[in-house]
Amino acid sequence: MSLAIKVPPVGESITEVTLSSWKKKDGDHVEMDEVIAELESDKATFELTAEKAGTLQTVAKEGDTLAIGAVVANIEEGAGAAAPAKESAPVAQPQVVANNAPAPAPVAATPAPAAGGGSLEIKVPTVGESITEVTLSRWIKKDGDAVEMDEAIAELESDKATFELTAEKAGTLKTIAKEGDVLPIGVVVCTIEGVGAAPAAQPAAVHPAVVSATDESPRGGAATTQTGAVTYASGTPSPAAAKILAEKGVDAASVNGTGVDGRITKGDALGAQAPAAKPTAQPAASTPAAAPAAPAGERSEKREKMTSLRKTVAKRLVAVKNETAMLTTFNEVDMQPIMELRGKYKDKFKEKHGVGLGFMSFFTKAVTEALKDWPAVGARIEGEEVVYSNFADISIAVSAPKGLVVPVIRNADSLSLAEIEKAIVVLAGKARENKLTIPEMTGGTFTITNGGVFGSMMSTPILNSPQSAILGMHNIIERPVAVNGQVVIRPMMYLALSYDHRIIDGRESVSFLVRVKQLLEDPARLLLGV
Repeated sequence: MSLAIKVPPVGESITEVTLSSWKKKDGDHVEMDEVIAELESDKATFELTAEKAGTLQTVAKEGDTLAIGAVVANIEEGAGAAAPAKESAPVAQPQVVANNAPAPAPVAATPAPAAGGGSLEIKVPTVGESITEVTLSRWIKKDGDAVEMDEAIAELESDKATFELTAEKAGTLKTIAKEGDVLPIGVVVCTIEGVGAAPAAQPAAVHPAVVSATDESPRGGAATTQTGAVTYASGTPSPAAAKILAEKGVDAASVNGTGVDGRITKGDALGAQAPAAKPTAQPAASTPAAAPAAPAGERSEKREKMTSLRKTVAKRLVAVKNETAMLTTFNEVDMQPIMELRGKYKDKFKEKHGVGLGFMSFFTKAVTEALKDWPAVGARIEGEEVVYSNFADISIAVSAPKGLVVPVIRNADSLSLAEIEKAIVVLAGKARENKLTIPEMTGGTFTITNGGVFGSMMSTPILNSPQSAILGMHNIIERPVAVNGQVVIRPMMYLALSYDHRIIDGRESVSFLVRVKQLLEDPARLLLGV
């Protein structure tokens, strides 16, 4: 008996992984729960284990990009279980010996499909803890098509990821659900008829001189396998890449693949550009009196379907606006004391700690001190209860290649400025390399976002649910301000604190922001804790 080992769901936004290495080789005996391979996503690396003991038969190769649910390997319980099928194939082709054999001979030797065969129901698989339904976005195979085992037959889409539904046996596809249907987990999507029927050997009916119907002969370098692992030729897109190219209207032949053996990866598809629409040729003017039209620049539009991840983010942001009483209070801070302190000690600081002294560590430290005085700002609502934390896990918004991510600095209230800077460097590096794990991005109690690095002067940041407050930093602008009755030029920054008015009152929010302002304008208080 054979058991297919498939790529498991590994995260909300992850639709494909890369097989980085095999820990066991093809034909090795493996025990249940033994590590057989290492898979790598754009966020983390994890191990694939055997679901039962038996002999490993690899399907995918190292370096292959695999969609969630794709078959990686099979585990055979009994040795030589597949041997009879391979040995029986040559027996059915005695006509190969004689080149002048009559034409009907190969047809008579071809095994006929089993009458009727069995029927196998294909159901919506479990794809995540919180996912209860999916949408059938499109059929890859049509009703009545012949499908092979593990061949992709449909594409399902949840609010977190898109994945492919594969055939569990070879046979004839009978569709039940329609494109666009919303299907609960476990519902029947289609059936495969004629399960167990032996497929007709196509080469025998056309070319009597073919050596074997299983295409296993070493002769004929262009031979392809009828079942088993798919061999991707140069210029073939991965499932995720094919979807992106289809949405963009880009022909795969025009894209240069950078994956294994020239395969088109998801990154290649994202960078591909749709061909510009050529303006319709205008017929020559029949009369010279027609005034020539003023030349206009090329006008074109591009439509891209929202990804499931983007839809989820949109829903959550709208939910924050609809389910919270969000307000924003503003203040400004004179950055000259911090800038003078950095200018005086940044070289010694980097020499001793091996990391630069930035603004974010001062803001993080100021926030953790202010949270001690106003704990409601770091609280959250769960049901009909308000949860207060006696620690400060500060979420820092970081711009990553795939969008904005919010990794968390744990126990920031107990860290020094140097330790905070080191934590920021580590998390920012992981974000840029797409190596952040899910635990590293969840569980914060307060968020800091810096729109000033992009030139923002003022904004109203939106809450990072289930947190109840977020501090927005902005760019530093030299402005004239009054200091001790004198007009002076100072580097000023606007601060914005958005908060949930359901548990944070105006007095608490304003006092919290004023406390942050005081600590930043007199950074010695951060060291003294006053």
